[in-house]
Amino acid sequence: MYYLNISFSYKNSTLAVREKLSYPDDSHKHECLKKINSSEFISETILISTCNRMEVFSSCSDLAKATQHIFELLSIRAGISIEELEGRADIYDDSTAIHHIFSVASSLDSMVIGETQIAGQLKDAFRFAYDNKYCDKKLARAIKSAFKCAAKIRNATDISSKPVSMASVAVSKLKSLVDDINGKKALIIGVGEMSEITAKHLVSNGADVYIINRTRHKADKLAKECKAKVIDYKELANVINSFEILYTATSSPEPIITDAIIKPCDFDRYWFDLALPRDINYTIGERINLFVIDDLKLIIDENLTLREDGARMAHGILGRGVVEFFEWLNTLDVEPMIKEIYMRAYKSAEEETKRVVSKGFIPKEYENEAQKMCEQALKRFLHDMVSQMRNSDEKSRTDITNTMMNYISKELEDKKEIYEKK
Repeated sequence: MYYLNISFSYKNSTLAVREKLSYPDDSHKHECLKKINSSEFISETILISTCNRMEVFSSCSDLAKATQHIFELLSIRAGISIEELEGRADIYDDSTAIHHIFSVASSLDSMVIGETQIAGQLKDAFRFAYDNKYCDKKLARAIKSAFKCAAKIRNATDISSKPVSMASVAVSKLKSLVDDINGKKALIIGVGEMSEITAKHLVSNGADVYIINRTRHKADKLAKECKAKVIDYKELANVINSFEILYTATSSPEPIITDAIIKPCDFDRYWFDLALPRDINYTIGERINLFVIDDLKLIIDENLTLREDGARMAHGILGRGVVEFFEWLNTLDVEPMIKEIYMRAYKSAEEETKRVVSKGFIPKEYENEAQKMCEQALKRFLHDMVSQMRNSDEKSRTDITNTMMNYISKELEDKKEIYEKK
């Protein structure tokens, strides 16, 4: 079995492409995962869909056929040719796939190095796949090890010492454009983590913050936490044009702000669309300064420069983590084999003890002691070879196993001849 990761991210795909490849709700994720796992070459899959990436992380028996199957499904889903998808995607297999998923979990592959959101997003993606039986032990081992590596990096470096996120970067961008946001009206649409971070930043800077969400009680809860106000979602069209500042980050599959509800205003507006698919789609120039995810790259590049030393150290930790993961996997593969060897050895010892007792070579009352002696002799002999198995590659392991089994059989045959001569 192999690990396979097909990644579309801010590094290789435009916002428009990522938008077409996104899976904004659970029903679409169910459909995608079912279709991917329908391949006879794919056994487990996790789907990671965020504003900056869409990735398929799978366990498969044939890399080429699994990759082809996934591209065919994504092409149909997004309406993008397989050739374009293949040209854009970063494809990782086995050790490189593990290295990549460790990088994602550690936020080293994020647009904002050290951001804290990706860990939660990855956990949610894994939990969704695992709870719905789209993935099992093989991917679970990889994801859990990725989180352990991410924890080591957070503890050993300073890349997350001052947590940042796409939302905090967006607020920084606003502050660079507006002299003073104190007292200005700001509307936040959505109640996810991105919206929560944005609301807290704006309130702390003195903005008059309002929150809108389709589910009113969720908006009330966030507003209470952030000391903001709430507007009913049905009022969106009536109030949208009264706000100079707007941040939106919903999971709506369609734009919620369009030309139909946008009207001219006598002031400049600063709107930030942090959603994927995008929440805002307009064509009329109404003094609206619109910023989408990819527009924030300059601030993000500055963030990367400031964190270069920590990132270098983190990559070193990550590399060691990948090596340790595969060493651990090797021990998992070999342990069932070792257990089988011992079981067969003990079974042979039991059969041989019963045989020599039945032949009268050993008194019946010494049967247990004879069997223990035989088992102990086999354990002593097997010890060095088992140690070699745990520290060897697959081919050497097979050779050692065959040698051990042949030796056990020969040793018992020799004992049988000795007892029969007696």
